[in-house]
Amino acid sequence: MRNRLSVVSAVLFVAGLLAAPPVTAQTPNTAPTASGHWTGVLDTPAQPLDIEVDLKPGTAPAWVGTISIPAQNLKGFPLSSITVDGTSVSFVMANVPGTPTFKGTLAADGATISGDFAQGGGSIPFKMTRKGDAMITPPAKSTVITKELEGTWNGTLSVGDRTLRLTLKLANGADAATGSMISVDQGAAEIPITTITQDASHLTLELPMIGGKYAGDLKDGKLVGTWSQGPGSAPLEFTRATP
Repeated sequence: MRNRLSVVSAVLFVAGLLAAPPVTAQTPNTAPTASGHWTGVLDTPAQPLDIEVDLKPGTAPAWVGTISIPAQNLKGFPLSSITVDGTSVSFVMANVPGTPTFKGTLAADGATISGDFAQGGGSIPFKMTRKGDAMITPPAKSTVITKELEGTWNGTLSVGDRTLRLTLKLANGADAATGSMISVDQGAAEIPITTITQDASHLTLELPMIGGKYAGDLKDGKLVGTWSQGPGSAPLEFTRATP
């Protein structure tokens, strides 16, 4: 294990707690499956981190999944490159510094997945236990936004003696807006904005993956509002990035 190992940069970490659902036993006389709600602990050099992983089959042969890390206020972060081949299970947290990667083996009784977690050149073992069926909640649908809001915006979030530079990207899709927020000073991790809604000049952004929300108004070419995450909130103003 090397000290370079870290876990997930996200905007303004705020500790939280999630209660695990009741244990549901694997159905007897069926082949073990990676589908389910899994819980475990990553014993990182900094601190032990509880994790919750949800996996289930999507459009064949693909799988879908999310990961939550309550201590880092990360909730429902979508997993990428999910591979289930027999008892071999692997998945990746894309667009996160160090490319966090899980590679494990499903136990014969389908009750656990054990293997190695790797990030940024370091690795540690992990073990997850099945706690029931997968719980993946689709996000609320975004609205379209006006041209005045499309584009790239820059802002600075000040909390106590900490200052974080943020970049906000907003665009219109076919029938709804899409966007992301980048924490420049935390490894430039790009965090998807799950829900974007506009009502006249008022804009609301929801980032449940980090338990964050931004509500602001377009005033004189600026976005003036408040960033909320966990129990805390702070004023946050965005100005349009210079081309």
